[in-house]
Amino acid sequence: MEQNEATAVMEASTKQPEQRIDPEKAEVFHQRLVTEQNMPMGILGGALAALVGAAVWAGVTVATKYQIGWMAVGVGFLVGFIVRLLGRGISKPFGYIGGAFALIGCLLGNLFSTCGFIASEEAMPFFGVLSAVLAQPSVIVELLTATFSPIDLLFYGIAVAEGYKFSFRQITEAERSALLISG
Repeated sequence: MEQNEATAVMEASTKQPEQRIDPEKAEVFHQRLVTEQNMPMGILGGALAALVGAAVWAGVTVATKYQIGWMAVGVGFLVGFIVRLLGRGISKPFGYIGGAFALIGCLLGNLFSTCGFIASEEAMPFFGVLSAVLAQPSVIVELLTATFSPIDLLFYGIAVAEGYKFSFRQITEAERSALLISG
């Protein structure tokens, strides 16, 4: 046997049989996934994850006195993961929720960091500074504008993409196998 023939025999023996999905099983499975979606929990989870991510971002930034842009990626991942876990969504609105809350988490991370620095410099309680800032929306815009850097757009964009991408329910290998045509 020549080498090409031997290679072809070996490849043929290692190939998996073609696997096809049963359309009826797929439709039932899809309907089950749709009914398991939970938009209110996805929204609640995204909001809480954005707050937690922002608090961690601010804590790290104030403690190190250095803003680490990659914190935005962590916020995006956290938000997306929690939206996925609690929302169990398969439709695009879950991705939009994840992306939006990732951006909100990043903005809050910068705002909380600025409030932390002000509190430290003025020897005031953090929540006192934060409540004073939140009471005046124009001050929020001023602080975010004053601390903005063009590189923030890159990290915010990555965070939004992560929040979107990780917000969707994942299909397990066992679920995929259950959809195959038996036989």
